[in-house]
Amino acid sequence: MARGPDATRPGPRATDAAAARGRAFAQSHCSACHAVVADHFSPNPDAPPFENVVDEEGLTRETLTWWLRHSHNFPEIMNFEIADHEVDALAAYMLTLRQPGTRRR
Repeated sequence: MARGPDATRPGPRATDAAAARGRAFAQSHCSACHAVVADHFSPNPDAPPFENVVDEEGLTRETLTWWLRHSHNFPEIMNFEIADHEVDALAAYMLTLRQPGTRRR
């Protein structure tokens, strides 16, 4: 049993499983507007590709999950709510799209 500061952190397999669930969610719920895989353009030019979102300076897992929970609750854009467990999985997947060497604070 893990103890100490890392005891609550998900292990690599849990993170991989969450990212896989997040990718499936992205493909079924987000891909009509966003590019959900690297090196693609979004079908909707007003919707940023996921890799652009995660390469924003200062982005953290916490800021990404907050943004995902609050970004689509605008009826004029898209009346779409995402359950907390789906947000966590989607964030885990999106963070796998970070480009190596991108400068972030």
